[in-house]
Amino acid sequence: MKALVQRVTEASVTVADEVIGQIEQGMLVLLGVEQTDTEEQAVVLANKVASFRMFSDAADKMNLCVQDIAGQILVVPQFTLAADTQSGRRPSFSSAAPPQRANALFEHFVNHLQQLGIPVATGRFGADMKVALVNDGPVTFMLHTTNSEG
Repeated sequence: MKALVQRVTEASVTVADEVIGQIEQGMLVLLGVEQTDTEEQAVVLANKVASFRMFSDAADKMNLCVQDIAGQILVVPQFTLAADTQSGRRPSFSSAAPPQRANALFEHFVNHLQQLGIPVATGRFGADMKVALVNDGPVTFMLHTTNSEG
């Protein structure tokens, strides 16, 4: 499971000209789910995202997590993160989880963040979404789990 995490001052996701998810300061998480991913990995990654120190403290060091700053998280499903781009000029999506399984793990990830007390907004699985953000820094990290986690 992969999460492209961006520190933002604001972010939103729109479907069919309607804003369906919006946050202020916090994190935009683009979440990719692969065939071998599990519910345990979704929990591991949610915990990693929630505790990841990417926000600056008073000394301007990245020592604070989203909970420390009372931030919010916008989670957007992004199956293209599961693409294999190692050969050729066209990505292969054979490692991406099937839609029903990917959606279930996406929901599990979101639910775990909410159980941790973090305000979470989401995109819509399978929809054509327009994502807007103001990347703060810019600060962007790729977090992932492995089959040995979970």
